[in-house]
Amino acid sequence: MADSYRGVFGAIPYAIRHTESWTMRVYGVVGALTAGLIATVVTLALVVWMAETTDVQGGTFLFSRSLYVIAGFAAVAPLLAPLLFVARRHRRGDPVKPGYDRKMAYGGFLFLLSLYAGLVISAPAELRDPTESVVVNALYALPQLAGVVPPVAAALVVFAVHYRLRVTGEAADAETTGGAVPDDPATDD
Repeated sequence: MADSYRGVFGAIPYAIRHTESWTMRVYGVVGALTAGLIATVVTLALVVWMAETTDVQGGTFLFSRSLYVIAGFAAVAPLLAPLLFVARRHRRGDPVKPGYDRKMAYGGFLFLLSLYAGLVISAPAELRDPTESVVVNALYALPQLAGVVPPVAAALVVFAVHYRLRVTGEAADAETTGGAVPDDPATDD
């Protein structure tokens, strides 16, 4: 496999290069940049938080730092999942239903929107600006803990789209004897 990739950092450009979907190419750039930004912010915030709490003995602070890293990973993983699924599909030649790449990109964009909705819902009261937007006011009215619901639901959608559009079992054997099913350019963007 001379045209293979090595790890996550190689899979992103691989997915962008090998997809025929322009939607996935755009998502590849936007999703990778957003994931990089989130990873940078989480890393820098963790460094600052550790510096501010160096004189505190272990226990709760150490545990909450670990949860902070897990929360950062939970925000980045579903952003990269569509790219990793598409890269894997193209590298292995896995049979999928038409429009797989495009629909995976839609799932990724949905996750991006859900992160924004989750941030609006969980914003502290002192940071909430008065607005005339009915949608934003409705999000502000929800309890702050409900801010985790949109990203979790959207992450589940990303994984559900992947599992729904892949071809497995006897259908995959029938598909691979005739070759993998590429994205249908007529139905793709």
